[in-house]
Amino acid sequence: MAKIQDMEARYIINTYNRKPDETPCLVRGQGSWVWDESGKKYLDFLSGLAVNAVGHCHPDVVEAIREQAGLLIHTSNLYYSEPQGKLARLLVESTMPGGKVFFSNSGAEANEAAIKLARKYNADRYKVITAYDSFHGRTMATLTATGQPKYQEAFKPLVEGFSYARFNDLDSFSALIDEQTAAVMIEPIQGEGGVHVAEESFIKGLRELCDRAGVLLIFDEVQCGMGRSGTLWAYENWGVRPDLLTAAKGLGGGLPIGVLLAGEFLAGVLQPGDHASTFGGNPVVCSAALAVLNILKKDGFLEEVRNKGSIIKTGLENMKSVYPDQIKEIRGMGLICAVEFKKPVAKNILEKCTAAGLLINAIGENIMRFLPPLTVTNSEISEGLEIINRALKEGG
Repeated sequence: MAKIQDMEARYIINTYNRKPDETPCLVRGQGSWVWDESGKKYLDFLSGLAVNAVGHCHPDVVEAIREQAGLLIHTSNLYYSEPQGKLARLLVESTMPGGKVFFSNSGAEANEAAIKLARKYNADRYKVITAYDSFHGRTMATLTATGQPKYQEAFKPLVEGFSYARFNDLDSFSALIDEQTAAVMIEPIQGEGGVHVAEESFIKGLRELCDRAGVLLIFDEVQCGMGRSGTLWAYENWGVRPDLLTAAKGLGGGLPIGVLLAGEFLAGVLQPGDHASTFGGNPVVCSAALAVLNILKKDGFLEEVRNKGSIIKTGLENMKSVYPDQIKEIRGMGLICAVEFKKPVAKNILEKCTAAGLLINAIGENIMRFLPPLTVTNSEISEGLEIINRALKEGG
């Protein structure tokens, strides 16, 4: 381990703040579990930040990768690729019939494509409204779209045309819309901002507001999509369809992929030369994504995700009743959830859980986020909740 830490310190730019004495070096994963180099086993309630949606090394995903890697690893988008075409068809038919997709390598790139498309759709409009506490990526445009000043301060001046409204406050969004507004972009469930779930009246009202104003509605489902909320896409929980949808993370089953889905009336906006991605739609990655989607589409799979989400939420609510002086609120939907504490103890809880063999995530000083694999078992959920309970019992 010391050699790995030394290599990181010497050769890798420090942007992740890994702590040598507290951060494990992971070498193997299977299902909901990972192992470090010493052989210690961890229950993974973070899933690579929602990337390992169907667990680590799911056999269907591994086989799809292995088979395609033996045929063709990469070509370029100058040529046709069968896995790319098959994935595009499955995404469009299950999400936006009549629409089309653009493939990239990450959520940030998918959001960048959405912003470019929205601006080109109506050349007289260029402004984009997003929400405070949102997170849309770290490119210059998506960083500007992210409604969190702490990420922006060192990189000013930011991209022109972005403004921020209060999440779940329709009047706040309405007040910012003018004749130059091209799009409104939100996460139906804010992930990095603390797992804030859109209220039904807000998300339906936002759809109506955008329709009246001739403004495009973009849903960033990079984290909350791909079954995470208990439906394939989070927006299905409210029956509100966006004009543009972005996805990434869980789609590739562990491999890097991003996708922009455009509704039928927007499908022809971007033309050759407007946008591109060297690795976008890579055959191996698309094959992995096809395997993931086929797993999610199996009968009963998403119903199980909803049931598991209820089990976790009930367990956390029970902890809140036991530790009312520590826990302020439980939030989430499906298998994306969070605990907000009354005091800045989240990082301490994280450290205790990691030491006890549970991987979770702290957002700031007082929020703890859970993103277990969608394939997590009920017994694994019970084991994870027990570790969290012990950490709280010790006083946070």
